[in-house]
Amino acid sequence: MLALHGTGVSDGIVIGKAFVLQRDLPEIPEYAIPKEYIEEEVTRFQRAVEASRRQLLAIREHIPANAPPEASSFLDAHLLMLDDKMISMAPIDAIRQKQCNAEWSLKTQSDILSAMFEQMDDHYLRNKKTDVNQVVTRILRNLLQQNYDEDEKIAAGAIVVADDLTPADTVMLKHNHVHAFVTSLGGPISHTAILARSLGIPAIVSAHSATRYVRSGEELIVDGKRGMLIIAPDRHIVEEYRRRKKEILRQRRELNRLRTSRAVTRDHRRIMLLANIELPADVRAAAQAGAEGIGLYRTEFLFMNRPAPPNEEEQFRAYVKVVKSLPGKPVTIRTLDLGADKQVDGGRAGATITVNPALGLRAVRLCLHDTSLFRPQLRAILRASVYGDVRMMIPMLSSQDEIFRVLDLLEETKSELKRSRVKFNPKIPVGGMIEVPAAAISADLFAPYLDFFSIGTNDLIQYTLAIDRVDDAVNYLYDPLHPSVLRLIDITIQAGKKARIPVAMCGEMAGDPRYTSLLLGLGLTEFSMHPVTLLEVKKIVRDSNVGELTRFAKRVMKIRDIREVHTLVEKLNQR
Repeated sequence: MLALHGTGVSDGIVIGKAFVLQRDLPEIPEYAIPKEYIEEEVTRFQRAVEASRRQLLAIREHIPANAPPEASSFLDAHLLMLDDKMISMAPIDAIRQKQCNAEWSLKTQSDILSAMFEQMDDHYLRNKKTDVNQVVTRILRNLLQQNYDEDEKIAAGAIVVADDLTPADTVMLKHNHVHAFVTSLGGPISHTAILARSLGIPAIVSAHSATRYVRSGEELIVDGKRGMLIIAPDRHIVEEYRRRKKEILRQRRELNRLRTSRAVTRDHRRIMLLANIELPADVRAAAQAGAEGIGLYRTEFLFMNRPAPPNEEEQFRAYVKVVKSLPGKPVTIRTLDLGADKQVDGGRAGATITVNPALGLRAVRLCLHDTSLFRPQLRAILRASVYGDVRMMIPMLSSQDEIFRVLDLLEETKSELKRSRVKFNPKIPVGGMIEVPAAAISADLFAPYLDFFSIGTNDLIQYTLAIDRVDDAVNYLYDPLHPSVLRLIDITIQAGKKARIPVAMCGEMAGDPRYTSLLLGLGLTEFSMHPVTLLEVKKIVRDSNVGELTRFAKRVMKIRDIREVHTLVEKLNQR
């Protein structure tokens, strides 16, 4: 028996037989093409692109009617990439100019794109490098005549073990009734992970060397919650996990009964549970989970997979679609949060790669630097505000000056709309994301000028602890319970209370049940999260007494030893 640890990205326990998926590409050849055959080589490349398109469209047809919106949106993103000139045209230029073969031209262009994405600070956007690689690999396989869509026959109920999976793979695994999967690569915010959660497939990613240790046909246990893969378990371990599996299924049935229940604590404190979304189609998943609104709408996804940014009208239609889908419920639209270099994705054209994009021109800094990007979005959000309870949120604020500049631009935009007799809500609430330590420390200075705060823990933790949570070398240091992080959260909540403005949390910490009780004790009353985790958080809220948790939180805030904090929080969660 052998146990491997990875990152559990989709809850559930599966016991079954392994199917190891090996898809290594051979070494890409480089060779010269005689001048008279250059156009034939161009045609060969174009045919490979078209074959890739047909394959993705065929896979899209296999998506079940009741599948979550992510299933089609990720495939659509790959289809859009096939139209991107950086992938569909740049290799053709290289074939003609350098007189080299199509495979090498595509690989060279792929390396350039990967280097550009690697420089991006935003984790969601940096993850687009994986999409590029997956699309390029599909074209390469077609160039090399390695078709894998009429795949190996995977038995229903199998546990697939692979180095990595594409969104198309994940959809097909669900279609073929694969019960779980494990990958050596990937992270908690990869498309594979997001799809696994949405499709309800228990999964582990980043289980390093899994394909090396597992053989097809071996019995495996996948524990999606703990991120544990057990290879060739003995009878006693299998029996124990069967008991756990029954208990998980029972708990899920109980959670489903809470969909229409209010999030009210035992001592009658009302808590708002909202959802994070990325695309208008994601609203369905939020509604199904019983979300009370949208606490974070990531608008940068509208700007991706395209050579030019969306215009005001396109943005307006996207925002209105979300707002109309949730009548009477709040929709918090975050303004553009692009990173340092986005010329691939309709953001900032012609930018240079910065040495440290995490500290560079991104989010509100980029928007204030390039108001031609910002003004159309402000107009679109304001126009959408007459259709429901729309709120605007500014990311990565670090100074009062940024707040003043945003508010001045907003007033100018309102005046323009008023002169044009375009309707909008003149009192649209404007809030700020607290995700830079300077913003948390200055929360009392920001509060008089904002209508609400939302704590973005993903960046707040990373900036506070000076670590990159997707870097395997240092992500063990990523700790939401670090005393400095808890102090910054507490400072923000207290500043909001003093100024009588709401304070929400929209980072991953808000949707992690391990931290719900402590956050309630610190005084947090609004949580925004991925819809998948909402019901579990709701159950904890309904079982909680905020008065008791407040006393517990005060005790935690006095502790200096981080290990003792972890021990106390773990004990609290076991009650």
